Amino acid sequence: MNLFAAFRDDIVAIVDRIVPGLDTARVTAEPPREAAHGDVATNAAMVLAKAANMKPRDLAEKLAAELRQLPAVTDVEIAGPGFINLRLADSFWAERLADIVAAGPAYGAGAPKNHRVNVEYVSANPTGPMHIGHARGAVVGDALASLLAKAGFDVTREYYINDAGGQIDVLARSAYLRYREALGEDIGDIPEGLYPGEYLKPLGQLLADRFGADLKAKDEAEGLAIIRPIAVDAMMDMIRDDLAALGVVHDVFTSERGLVEGGKVDAALAFLEERGEVYTGILEPPKGKVLDDWEPRPQVLFRATQFGDDVDRPLKKSDGSWTYFASDIAYHQDKFRRGFADQIDIWGADHGGYVKRMQAAVKAVSEGQGALDVKLCQMVNLLKGGQPYKMSKRAGTFVTLRDLVEAVGKDVVRFIMLTRKNDAHLDFDLDKVLEQSRDNPVFYVQYAHARCQSVSRHGAALWPDQDLSGQALAKAALGRLTDPAELGLIKLLAGWPRLVESAAEAHEPHRVAFYLTEVAAGFHGLWNKGKDDVQLRFLLEEDRELSVARLALLKAVAAVIASGLAIFGVEPVEEMR
Repeated sequence: MNLFAAFRDDIVAIVDRIVPGLDTARVTAEPPREAAHGDVATNAAMVLAKAANMKPRDLAEKLAAELRQLPAVTDVEIAGPGFINLRLADSFWAERLADIVAAGPAYGAGAPKNHRVNVEYVSANPTGPMHIGHARGAVVGDALASLLAKAGFDVTREYYINDAGGQIDVLARSAYLRYREALGEDIGDIPEGLYPGEYLKPLGQLLADRFGADLKAKDEAEGLAIIRPIAVDAMMDMIRDDLAALGVVHDVFTSERGLVEGGKVDAALAFLEERGEVYTGILEPPKGKVLDDWEPRPQVLFRATQFGDDVDRPLKKSDGSWTYFASDIAYHQDKFRRGFADQIDIWGADHGGYVKRMQAAVKAVSEGQGALDVKLCQMVNLLKGGQPYKMSKRAGTFVTLRDLVEAVGKDVVRFIMLTRKNDAHLDFDLDKVLEQSRDNPVFYVQYAHARCQSVSRHGAALWPDQDLSGQALAKAALGRLTDPAELGLIKLLAGWPRLVESAAEAHEPHRVAFYLTEVAAGFHGLWNKGKDDVQLRFLLEEDRELSVARLALLKAVAAVIASGLAIFGVEPVEEMR
């Protein structure tokens, strides 16, 4: 239950009784900025006073009188020009704790929304292994998909295979060179312009095993035409393996070549042309740049400016072939026609200039019914001991995802990639992420979960006849948890459904990392209070009832941490070694 949404419903119902017919869309119910001000704050009087033809404080007084009648409310305070702060009874928080314990890690899940969302992420060119930059986009996309699913959306995870461009020709030529090497030729140094990585050797051997010397007997065009699909399939197998090592599995793989050969690019552009959104024109030279080779020429253009872009965009190259943008228009139209009005793309930061045109295209091909949100992932700086570090073995020129996972583990990579917002640079220090200290967020959160499990095991050993299942603990004497630190932690845990909902709506999975760190801090703080005051320890042999209530709190902490880590694709640990 999102308790703040429930209180908002109560507030709106009261408003409708006092002044019927008001537009309450801007009314909010949320935690106050400072905990000292109460448990729930609402702006209802502030945003509705003008429409109600009342002063904000006068409307606030009327609302406050009604709010005081709600069973869970113990105090109502009007602050400043008309904000209303509510304080809730300890019994209300005991009931929320019971909800968490009974639900376990499922707590916070939203009701099914019958709302489909497509999240497309990674979508790297199939020309080699995943690198550390791909890792961040992969984790952000995967966690966002899981977050949306937790919030109740029907989510499809998708990978777009860029297998129709010039980079595939380079891959085929590189593979052919390695094929000759596998046949025993001395290929010398890799020519400039071809891919040099050792990862291509198995592909060369595959071609040699399958074709023997037959490919050498064919002319170049025919040989490369045979190699291209084989090379793409081999690279995609490698990419899937790399992603699997990171715990990333996609539902759908869509081929750019398949769209082109299936006539979908032609069809998408014909769709736009029929609506007058394609024309032949001459673009102005790029602003602020002096281009010696600029040559104004007639081009086939998409009227992107009609849909929010800065300039109209070319759809054909000078040789008459479609631009990448044309293929991307067809791809996003294909997603829309598959039932995805809401689309989310995870891109590298170097594609920032491409966002507006793609959003314009989605508006056009969906006739205003579709929307595209693009999340840009900034670079990851790999460090060791605070200094830049290179560790790649297979690729030669970049750090592979597989190298990183093998160095620190899947769960560490996934959690650290989400500790900053996607559009902020991220420092990944190989030493820091393995430290067992408060400065390491992975350890700090996992340690909280492990401590909860450890105390629970001790409680089970101390009272072997005690039922410590979630359903039993939900019926414990939870009203005995009265210390401010205990209540503060319960309130924080009860905010998890709201956090899931708001982070999903904002498409910001990093909020979960911040929240889990806050939960861990609240738990560790309570643990430390027990060191100073024996009566605050979780297990008191002389007071079984209170101890069982505290075991319920521990179970709730562990459940919420496990719920958050599940969104990240991280396994919660039972004990620290």
